[in-house]
Formats: sequence, C-alpha cells, structure tokens
Amino acid sequence: MTSTRQLFLDVAASAAALLRAPAVATRWNADSALPEFTVSGLAGHLAWQVTIVSRLLADHEPDAKPTSLLEHYTQAVWIGASLDDDLNVGIRQIGEATAAGGPDELAARVEAAIEELHDLLPAEPAGRIVRMASHVLSLDDFLTTRILEIAVHSDDLAVSVGIPTPELPAAATDAVLVLLTRLAAHRHGPTAVLRALSRPERAPATIAGI
Repeated sequence: MTSTRQLFLDVAASAAALLRAPAVATRWNADSALPEFTVSGLAGHLAWQVTIVSRLLADHEPDAKPTSLLEHYTQAVWIGASLDDDLNVGIRQIGEATAAGGPDELAARVEAAIEELHDLLPAEPAGRIVRMASHVLSLDDFLTTRILEIAVHSDDLAVSVGIPTPELPAAATDAVLVLLTRLAAHRHGPTAVLRALSRPERAPATIAGI
C-alpha cells in the first residue's frame, strides 16, 4: 500500500475520533464556526470525506486521463463561490443529510468505512483512477485532496465545539502544507507567498487561502 493511502487511513482515524468527542454531540444543533453550517452539518461534511472513498472505488474506473492535483484546484468552480451559490448550498445540504442519523450513527459509519478501506485500498493498483463529479484523478491524488479536507475541517469542527484541534501525523501536516503552498503560489505568485511567510509587512493583503 502506498504511503499516501496509509496516511489517508491515519488521518481518517483522527477524524473518526474527533466525531466521537462528547463536545460534538453536545453542540450538535448549534451554529458552527463556518457561516451557514451547523455543527451537525459540518460533522457530516467531515465524515463525507471518508465515506465517499469506498463509494468511488465501487464505481467503474473511468476511461479518461486524470488531471493533476494543481489542475484539480485551478479548475474547481467552488473556489471563490459565494455562500448562497447552488454548489455551496448543495454541499451544506449533503453535510446535513449525511449527519441526519445523529452523532453516534455518523461516527459509527465513519469507523465502518475506515475498516472497509483497510481492505480495499491495498488491493487497488498503483494506476487506479477515480471520478468525482467532473473531475478525474488518480486514487492517490484524490486521497491527498481528502487529507487536505480532513485537516481543514477537523480544525473547523474542533473550533466550533471548543476543543483542541487534533494533532495529525507529521507527514500529513507536511503534505497539506506543501499542497496549500503550491496552490497559493500558483494563485498569488511565489514572491507574495515568500513575503507572507517571511516578511508579512510586505505581503499583499489579498493572500489568504487558496
């Protein structure tokens, strides 16, 4: 099994543990730190990053050339979309629907998905590709996008319920920071990113996010 696949399983296990945190159940119906997201909807969105993998693996492998990670993000229509954009509304609705069974059922479903993926991921060939909506990615690149999503939304959920953000494996943090830095450099230019990290007084005010 590739290191990316094992890293995804490790990060997914961290998300499952976070979903089991008593504070998540206590604040289930409260507003989250993200606008228009409840804690339950945000928990559902986090869980979806794990449960979607086995569903994609169950689909027929697409007969198409996968895009690169950079292309995946530069072509993404959700980046910069408004909160009331149909795409973002749909994402929130999927999160709420995913969490409809309550915190215990959601956590149990994520745990079951991880257990299944421990068998599925090693069996997939190195060149396996998957399709999500209009995007086709190699399996390992897709899992890298899920590692990023889990890292970001674990922080969102922990902040929402007032508990420390889970500490992810160092390799996962490194992978996420490398990807975010590449995306920021593509969007803002390498000099702007360099200044943001080393000379914030000269960094453009617009360099926030990918």
